[in-house]
Amino acid sequence: MAVVGGGPAGMVLGLLLARAGVEVTVLEKHADFLRDFRGDTVHASTLTLLDELGLGPSFADVPHQLIDRVQVMLDSGVTTMADLSRLPGPHKHIAIVPQWDFLDLLADAAKQEPTFTLRMNAEFTGLVRTGGGRVTGLRYRTSDGEVRELAADLVVAADGRRSAVREAAGLAVHSFGAPMDVWWFRVPRRPDDPTGGLGRFSSGSGLAMIPRGDYFQCAYLIRKGTDRRLRAEGVEAFRERVAKLVPWVADRLGVIESLDDVKLLDVKLDRLRRWHADGLLCVGDAAHAMSPIGGVGINLAVQDAVAAARVVAGPAKLGRITPAVLAKVRRRRWFATVVTQNIQRLVQNAFLRRTLDGGSTVAQGRTPRPVRLMRRFPPLQVVPAYLVAIGLRPEHAPAFARREPARVPRT
Repeated sequence: MAVVGGGPAGMVLGLLLARAGVEVTVLEKHADFLRDFRGDTVHASTLTLLDELGLGPSFADVPHQLIDRVQVMLDSGVTTMADLSRLPGPHKHIAIVPQWDFLDLLADAAKQEPTFTLRMNAEFTGLVRTGGGRVTGLRYRTSDGEVRELAADLVVAADGRRSAVREAAGLAVHSFGAPMDVWWFRVPRRPDDPTGGLGRFSSGSGLAMIPRGDYFQCAYLIRKGTDRRLRAEGVEAFRERVAKLVPWVADRLGVIESLDDVKLLDVKLDRLRRWHADGLLCVGDAAHAMSPIGGVGINLAVQDAVAAARVVAGPAKLGRITPAVLAKVRRRRWFATVVTQNIQRLVQNAFLRRTLDGGSTVAQGRTPRPVRLMRRFPPLQVVPAYLVAIGLRPEHAPAFARREPARVPRT
């Protein structure tokens, strides 16, 4: 089997299939996993999965921070919207860890399996098909420009929201649109700053702040398609907007020397109508790009990978991966994906769009009804906490992939 994309979905899938004794090769187009402003949230259900895989002790050694609540800051005050301490299970938090550290851990664990291969600097260039159209492998380019072929009983697209594999397969994508894009940047964090995940919203603007040790990773919301115009206004105008929204970081914004320090995330919300073709399967963002709302994209991608491993491992060992087998992955993950995306669409359209346009209750100086409910009935804070940190159908490690807790030799 061949998995294209060495992100969380691809690496988890590669590890689980290798533990099932399936020959699997993961191809990653970059030379390493070091990319900035990638999703760094490891949710409670994923932490439970790591425990089941025996990787809990190794993950504990990776530098990370824990978030046990998400707060919203409005002009009317601060409210806890998600209290993760109320969650069931051993992990009542979300871990924030550099994605490259998480991927390195998964890679080191997978390398312990004799049937696993990881090829870096391997960029997907095309699919190999039979005369009947079945996918039987792929072509990839190495760092020296050589194009090679890799035969595979199944090619898995785990290469993200701009999936080249999905495009080559010609699978139809249904896009729901998004009212906003996101500007990512960092500001220093001080010991007396608020704790937990923070969201600040006011008339015409919004900002999410994720604590990362000595800095906040910040997501500033802009209207979809306004990146070029706002950049033309210059860095000082940007600093003024952020300082007006969150005055207590105003004296730290000098670290943003130019708008080159501010990275654009083109927000997408879409999903495939069909996740497979004969000999090919899509998972994670390649099957359903998630909005950054709730930071649930990684969680959904990892759960897709676990479901895919559970479904295809047995047929793969028998050489019987049929379209009917692949269709089971979509059926297993469909409900959780659709409901989660519908919640994101509701938040985008009923709150974020109107906030950015200056027409929401926030813009009018009133407190939204969900915030009033959370203030009045704190036990309700477990509902968004569960939806974000665990999800609607958490996947557990299949028996063939489970191990006793142990530290993985690190390379």
